[in-house]
Amino acid sequence: MSVWMVRAGKYGENEQAAIEKKVVTIDWNDLPDLSLITNREQLFSLFAKIFPDDSTARISNHVGQVWAFCNRIQKGDLVVLPLKTQSAIAIGRVASDYEYRTDLGESIRHVRRVNWLRTDIPRTSFDQDLLYSFGAFMTVCQIKRNNAEERINAKLNGSMATDSQPDLGVTETDQDDGILDISQAASDQILDFIQRKFAGHNLAKLVDAVLQAEGYLTRVSPAGPDGGVDILAGSGPMGFDAPRLCVQVKSSATPADVSVLRELQGILPTFQANQGLLVSWGGFKPTVLKEARQSFFTIRLWDSGDLLKAIMRNYDRLSDELQAELPLKRVWTLVLED
Repeated sequence: MSVWMVRAGKYGENEQAAIEKKVVTIDWNDLPDLSLITNREQLFSLFAKIFPDDSTARISNHVGQVWAFCNRIQKGDLVVLPLKTQSAIAIGRVASDYEYRTDLGESIRHVRRVNWLRTDIPRTSFDQDLLYSFGAFMTVCQIKRNNAEERINAKLNGSMATDSQPDLGVTETDQDDGILDISQAASDQILDFIQRKFAGHNLAKLVDAVLQAEGYLTRVSPAGPDGGVDILAGSGPMGFDAPRLCVQVKSSATPADVSVLRELQGILPTFQANQGLLVSWGGFKPTVLKEARQSFFTIRLWDSGDLLKAIMRNYDRLSDELQAELPLKRVWTLVLED
């Protein structure tokens, strides 16, 4: 049994459809049904015909990925889908051979059916070496190193504890190692630091600093029982103006369930707040994401990735003391994707 990473679009545009329709899919929708392709040479010739402007190296790279998707992945293998729309990883088990479908939407053609086992495992619950593997700039690649299958199965069985793994190598494929997504790797490293440095109530203090940088006047509840609210935040010089926020911060590494969302919704009138912010370091269960859509104009959800984006957006306005606790540096780098 093998473990494979299969992405769902460069920007995660096919993520939700893949999860809802229980498939994994790849790009290259210009390619026809590949069921009759019997070897790599035929697939290479097809690519060269459809993409005549691509270099031989680029075609070879893409042929390796598509061939793996159609032929090397086996029923029963585990498949990992790193989500772009939230800071989480979906994991499933492959349930079919390659299929060409025209009934799943315009952007989904080449698929393998999947039984999704978890779609809400926080990125922060994985060790850095696995996150490096998930961060290869490839649509399809095999995850081989450091007992990946055993450790991913442990996540599926509910183990959120991390363990130290010395080899931080990039994933292996049948061609070359995938180019690392440096931006995502850097974000994962920062999140790991925040998870260790700002554990427990300190995470609420970090969220409070970000809200102050956003222009809110805030009040943080002391550590301990908070009555459903960790931070009160208001606009204007005295904090009396709208929007007025009730903020709940969950530092647990496990996804928040729908009861947390409903608790925050119910507490808003008590504090005469018109909007709420729910920050959950471990992300959210699918039921929370679904129900939160009905409260789009009153409730916002932040997982660890959203919090990091807010930190980066406001970093220059954070206090010198906090910047010393969370030392970050902006770096420019060339983006290489093939």
